[in-house]
Amino acid sequence: MINRQFTLAARPLGMPKESDFALVESPLSEPGNGEVLAKAVYISVDPYMRARMSGGSAYPDPLDIGDTMVALGIGRVIESQNPAFAAGELVLGEWGWREYSVSDGSRWLKLPPSAAPVSTRLGVLGMPGITAYFGLLDVCRPKAGDTVVVSAAAGAVGSLAGQIAKIKGCRTAGITGTDAKVEYLVNELGFDGAFNYKASADYTNSLTRLCPDGIDCYFDNVGGFVTDAVLPLMKPFGRVALCGLISEYNLDQPEPGPGPLRPILLNQLRMEGFLFTRFQNRWGEALTQIAQWLSEGRLTYREAIVDGFTNLPRALIGLLSGENIGKMLVRL
Repeated sequence: MINRQFTLAARPLGMPKESDFALVESPLSEPGNGEVLAKAVYISVDPYMRARMSGGSAYPDPLDIGDTMVALGIGRVIESQNPAFAAGELVLGEWGWREYSVSDGSRWLKLPPSAAPVSTRLGVLGMPGITAYFGLLDVCRPKAGDTVVVSAAAGAVGSLAGQIAKIKGCRTAGITGTDAKVEYLVNELGFDGAFNYKASADYTNSLTRLCPDGIDCYFDNVGGFVTDAVLPLMKPFGRVALCGLISEYNLDQPEPGPGPLRPILLNQLRMEGFLFTRFQNRWGEALTQIAQWLSEGRLTYREAIVDGFTNLPRALIGLLSGENIGKMLVRL
């Protein structure tokens, strides 16, 4: 059998190109004693992958040229020499952009049967859901009646953060990149308002129209000029959860900064970066609550599924171009 994987062939200059990835074939090794062989079913596609493709020290753990692209994935066990795993079972773990993986199973989580589609373990019931839950509730700490603004609001994390804010009794506004996504946020997810930043000549005016009384909490997935427009509109003692910096992942040079510090000082704002791994010992809490909200119909989600292993580069480029609504996945 042959195993296929995508490696980093060149560091992207701006938006990645398909030529920045190399499709490599190699013989597939048999699992040894204590090992498990599994075939990918779904591979997650996430913005952080672009950051890992950049060299230098701007982001942690940059990939070297020739390294296999990183990703979480779900696989089905094909053959097992490990008594903890049986053929046919589904596993979740650090997979990478590869079709097959051989592992001792120590970093794989066996997925029990569930009524929810297995793909949700990479989305609403996985890293994006956990990130949205703790970023909003533990970092932003909104109260009922607060105004919450979410950037990249139609993405896997932002769409959930905004809905959780609504569940907690907040007024919620979204920032997104197409008119179709604005309609999705307002008509399907129940946001109180949203605007298309790509069609806005003045972010400040657009935000003021949506949040005339100011902003209490900002769930920031993008950074850059969008965030620069949000900060001066925040109320005293407002809170910012810095989840991502999508605006700069494709830049050859970082944006000049820092951004506007005066409103942070004068309004005594709290701006806090976080990674979902920080809450690792509480992941079960988040997943239990999110599953309950799903069963009650209070939380919904979308998945943008691309079929075919060889379409992984295209899926990442599409994600970074804003083509997706909800969680981006490649299905094998």
